Amino acid sequence: MGDRDVSEGAPTSWFDGRARVLFVHAHPDDETIATGGTLAALAEAGREPLLVTLTRGEQGEVVAGPLEALVAAHGLAVARQNELRTALGMLGVDRHAFLGVEPARADGYPPVIYEDSGMEWGADGRATAARDASPDALTSAPAVEALNDLLAAAYQSNAQAVVSYDDGGGYGHPDHVLAHRLARAVAHALDVPFWAIVSDVFASETDPAAPASEAVEVHDVSPWLPRKVAALRGYATQLTVDGDEIVHVGGQREPIGTVEAFRRLTPAPEAHGSSSAAR
Repeated sequence: MGDRDVSEGAPTSWFDGRARVLFVHAHPDDETIATGGTLAALAEAGREPLLVTLTRGEQGEVVAGPLEALVAAHGLAVARQNELRTALGMLGVDRHAFLGVEPARADGYPPVIYEDSGMEWGADGRATAARDASPDALTSAPAVEALNDLLAAAYQSNAQAVVSYDDGGGYGHPDHVLAHRLARAVAHALDVPFWAIVSDVFASETDPAAPASEAVEVHDVSPWLPRKVAALRGYATQLTVDGDEIVHVGGQREPIGTVEAFRRLTPAPEAHGSSSAAR
């Protein structure tokens, strides 16, 4: 794999062995689809991953069936919050916060809810910004406010590394793109490494355009696959598990990843690397 790193060791060696990694995701279910195996492995190994979810996924669609009536009665945000709670229980993750609520809220400010910004599919097959985003949407809020909230969460949790999407937000959703910008800015501010989620693991291994200094760390999460699948099944309003595939609400299929990969975009701090890893 050339300059790519395959992490065949224990999860305690992942992310340079840093115990407290902050995962930043846009909506409930993103954390399980993209990083569920890694989260489960870190939690089982006694590490302390912290998940910050930016919105409650208010703009999502609902899988056709009996859950439509439940969502109509209680609202999609409530349903997705409950699904997230169930999924984190399956993954064994204890530390979670929604952006805008303690501990992911800047000191001295009242709690706030950042809503799902929604999206539309562009002609190129990638997501693009919705034309009717709410004034309460994440992307409508002052970026500095959301940034300070995420910075507070990272600082208070003594985060030693930050994980989120690549600069294209994976598939282009505006909340994913903003998540990358916020998370990378926080990593830079705290002088800790930033790892971007690699959407196409195997393509990344042979990507000639990837700088050699940006190593890809590949995690074999197959030992934790049952936990990941159980967590995915918790998101019954959003997806269906069909064998070894996820069927999304819109009918799109994707394999349930048994490997999860991350490209380090910010090198580990040289001057303070050892002290940062020991915090």
